[in-house]
Amino acid sequence: MRAETARLPAAARLTKLGMRIDPGSRTLSRRFSLLPALIGAAMLALAGVASAQSQGAVEASFQQWLAAKVVPDAKKAGVSQGTLNAALAGLTLDWKLPDLAPPGAPKGREEPQRQAEFSGPARYFNEAKLAGLTTAGRARTQQWSKTLSAIEKRYGVPASILVAIWGRESGYGAAKIPYPAIRTLATEAFMGARKASFYPELIAALQILEGDHIPLSEMRSSWAGALGQPQFMPTKYLTTAVDFDGDGRRDIWESVPDVLASIANYLKQNGWEPGVGWGVEVVLPAGVACSLEGPDQGKPLAQWEAMGIRTVDGKPLAGRNGRRIGHLMMPAGRHGPAFIVSKNFYILKTYNNSDLYALFIGHLADRIRGGGAIRGAWDDVGGFKRSDVRAMQERLTARGVDVGNVDGLVGYKTRIAIGEWQQANGRPDTCFPDAALLKAIR
Repeated sequence: MRAETARLPAAARLTKLGMRIDPGSRTLSRRFSLLPALIGAAMLALAGVASAQSQGAVEASFQQWLAAKVVPDAKKAGVSQGTLNAALAGLTLDWKLPDLAPPGAPKGREEPQRQAEFSGPARYFNEAKLAGLTTAGRARTQQWSKTLSAIEKRYGVPASILVAIWGRESGYGAAKIPYPAIRTLATEAFMGARKASFYPELIAALQILEGDHIPLSEMRSSWAGALGQPQFMPTKYLTTAVDFDGDGRRDIWESVPDVLASIANYLKQNGWEPGVGWGVEVVLPAGVACSLEGPDQGKPLAQWEAMGIRTVDGKPLAGRNGRRIGHLMMPAGRHGPAFIVSKNFYILKTYNNSDLYALFIGHLADRIRGGGAIRGAWDDVGGFKRSDVRAMQERLTARGVDVGNVDGLVGYKTRIAIGEWQQANGRPDTCFPDAALLKAIR
């Protein structure tokens, strides 16, 4: 029982626990019939007090950790005592954040996988959402056309890609970014399930306060500590954010020029190739194996074309440069559309390591420029748990099959492994799991 329940009067506590008390009843039998429930409520109340005391002990450890660990490390990173005093004064843990692992807490139970990237790709491409982002993206492109032109000239990234990322990450700045970044990062670094990865981000956030003239009150983040409209983690901000409007601040919270130029700089630093599109939707002949997917199996466009692959418009794939390398990308296997993508598709994945994310950005950018919807149909696949996928990956790995990370996620290496198993066992290749297939693959 939570501590706030323990502070309620006895009758209210029982009501909150799903029990009902008739305040008009005064019979002895009625009173004695309630005794077990009242005893149970009292025990739960004591448990709540103990929980509150446990939180107090964790908070005390948190303060010791700030003083003994965070302050010295931040000072070594160039953060002044004045900045630390302002950032850490009165700082407490945020117990409402998800993905926490407080000391002594039981390990969470495996839940059914519901993430669209891995169990239902069709849901990721909700048409109403795409249409809204497209309309708003075209308006923003026109509104900021001069700024976008200057950014594209400097960094070589198309305006439509920048606007698409801006829209996907923060709804063109309309999305709420409600969390105080320092408190969020400190909580995750102290007792998050992935605290080791968050600690450098906390130190980086303190460095931002020291050197970038961003007030503490304005440094807001997502629940996972991603900053501002581009949703940069603090370490990425330090190496990537730019002051494009020339006001002396790299303000990715309020300055649209800084937001867009910072996104462009990020992509450029990660290897964006100017003048090359992200990819194109294609029709994959039945005779071409879906297991040819992925960044490690690229072929010249002319070679893909010789295999019978054409764009969905029926046009030749190679165009003017048949020697350019393309990669087959099928995020739902044969249960969804197919694409031939360029290196720039994988540069988009450095922003968010998801095939569907990169595809969403590329497709939204096309639509902002006037393109239409994806032609291929998405089947309603899914209905399995992440633990089921992980068990299959473990079985395949034990046989020497490369499935990528054994993490329960249906990445391209897992899709390839599924397709190759299907081919070897005389089954039609789909390159995507279903509940029955996950049990069959041994």
